[in-house]
Amino acid sequence: MNLTTLRRSKPRDLDTENLNHAIIEGIRDKKGKNIIQLDLRRLEDAPADFFIICEGDSSTHIKAISDSIYKKVKEDVYTTPSHTEGSTNARWVLMDYFNTVVHVFYPETRQFYELEQLWSDAESTEFAEV
Repeated sequence: MNLTTLRRSKPRDLDTENLNHAIIEGIRDKKGKNIIQLDLRRLEDAPADFFIICEGDSSTHIKAISDSIYKKVKEDVYTTPSHTEGSTNARWVLMDYFNTVVHVFYPETRQFYELEQLWSDAESTEFAEV
């Protein structure tokens, strides 16, 4: 199976655990902060199975984190996000991998939108910074 075949495969065929691991590693590679994973699978009307949320210190840092996630997932899981938003301003970059949606926030933007509180019924896992 070549890379083109893998890329065309349906996102739900991906191993979500490997996807999430690659995302977390991409965040850690660029020293992303306050990393949390929300498991939304048991919630009705959830837009995805998982949210992975983190933050960066500046728009440059946020862009570096999102670029690192893109590269790590592409190398390890052979897929790219179906959609990415916010790269221009880099105050909130959203990367949609179907089963998992990644949110890379500027700290003040993260506080304003309060995604963790909005989805507070989800099981959350915090990841230590490296």
